Amino acid sequence: MLPPKHKIKLIGRREFVSFPLFGIDKVEAKIDTGAYTCSIHCNNIILKKENDKQILTFQLLDDSVYSFEDFTRKKIKNSFGEMEERYIIKTLIAIGGKKIKTTISLSDRESMRYPVLIGRRLLKGKFIIDVNLIYTNGLKLNSLLK
Repeated sequence: MLPPKHKIKLIGRREFVSFPLFGIDKVEAKIDTGAYTCSIHCNNIILKKENDKQILTFQLLDDSVYSFEDFTRKKIKNSFGEMEERYIIKTLIAIGGKKIKTTISLSDRESMRYPVLIGRRLLKGKFIIDVNLIYTNGLKLNSLLK
C-alpha cells in the first residue's frame, strides 16, 4: 500500500488539462506513455535579443503571445521518429486534480489531433492510465479498489 502523501490517481487516454500560468483552461490532451516529454502546440516561435538577453516569444492555443527569458533547447524525436530541435520552457500544468511543475516543449502540432501531449516523465509516480477511459478528471484509485 502506498503512503497517503503519494496519492496516485487514475486517468484515461485523453484528459482535459489546464495551464494556470497562461490562463488556459480545459485543453484536450493525449496521454502518451510512449513519449518521454510533454509538448504543446504553438505558432510564431521567435528568438530575439533585448538588452543582451535572449527572449523567446511564441503564440499559444488562445493566440496570446508569451515571452520567456528562461528556456532551453533540446533535440527531441518527433512522432515520425526524426530528431528536431525544440525550445523547452518550465510551467505549471493542472491534470487529474493535481498541479504539477513541469517542462514542456514548444511544437507545431497543427497536423496532430490533440494540441497537447502528456509524456511519461510527468506521469511517473503520479498517475495510472486506463486506456479504456477518457476524461476521468483524476479518479481516486483507492475508491476504485474497494
